[in-house]
Amino acid sequence: MLVIRPIRSTDYEALYQIAQESGHGFTSLPVNEDLLRSKIARVEESFTKQVDTPFDEGYLMVLEDTETGEVVGTCGIEAAVGMVDAFYHYRLGTEVYHSEQIDVRNEVETLTLCHDYTGAAELCTLFLRSSYRKNNNGRMLSRSRFLFLAQHAKRFGETVIAEMRGESDEEGNSPFYGWLQEHFLGIDFVRADYLSGLSQKAFMAEMMPKNAVYVCLLPKEAQKVIGEVHTNTRPALNLLQAEGFRCRGYVDIFDAGPTVECHLNDIRSVRESRLLTVTIGDTPSDATSYIVSNTELENYRATAVNLAVTDDSDDVILDAQTAAALMVKDGGQIRVLPM
Repeated sequence: MLVIRPIRSTDYEALYQIAQESGHGFTSLPVNEDLLRSKIARVEESFTKQVDTPFDEGYLMVLEDTETGEVVGTCGIEAAVGMVDAFYHYRLGTEVYHSEQIDVRNEVETLTLCHDYTGAAELCTLFLRSSYRKNNNGRMLSRSRFLFLAQHAKRFGETVIAEMRGESDEEGNSPFYGWLQEHFLGIDFVRADYLSGLSQKAFMAEMMPKNAVYVCLLPKEAQKVIGEVHTNTRPALNLLQAEGFRCRGYVDIFDAGPTVECHLNDIRSVRESRLLTVTIGDTPSDATSYIVSNTELENYRATAVNLAVTDDSDDVILDAQTAAALMVKDGGQIRVLPM
């Protein structure tokens, strides 16, 4: 059985391996022992912390194969970005130039550095090992976060965002980043992305262009990838778009990948998830696939299972093995979402 649970300190080696496997552009998991251990400690604290207003909490979960004990994936949610470290984006805008004298009107697209998403919750750190990318495992891992958001909404910002990985080659070179490296930062994309993942962002405020950047003055190869996603990220974007996420004109400052957003209560899976009361027993023959979680925080668990859910009842039968994996007793509650 595959079960999602909060990460713990004993998962460090597995997290380090995932950080290595995830490759360039996966900013939230730099290959750095001190940072990864610090991240795990922060997450452990967040899951036990009393929260009245979201601040700098982080909720990183792992997907465990209970038959082998192996950690095979991760998914995470940041409670409110930019509250401690600056959270930068480029905002796409338009400047209009018009002269009646010469009868010319031009609209010029611009990129302006901003902190507009400060305080938003962020979906992040989604990774599944290649051998497990089957049987809807990736869909379950990603969408399980919406059950957590629905159950613990007060712990998160009202707007939820997700940064989509932009285009880059196998060596991690970004077409968009080239001009920025040449004229402003002076360091390569991999190093800049790595420093960002370490939360060492002072160089951004010091070296990034302070004024609006005119898109038409960028190299053609850089212009083409603004708002485009990496091939490997397309399925994740499609899933989020189906949930109601949309790009509102914000892109990453390094690779120009789009950032998508949705109000927490407008996310389709948040709205459609249901709380049901459990009776432990044999699974009915007409059961279909659901993503299921308990209602706990520190002992949060989620998985996929077949259930017979009806519109006219808030009761559901859950088999004993799954109930044990979810740490749910007879008469307890689970939150469910159709797969």
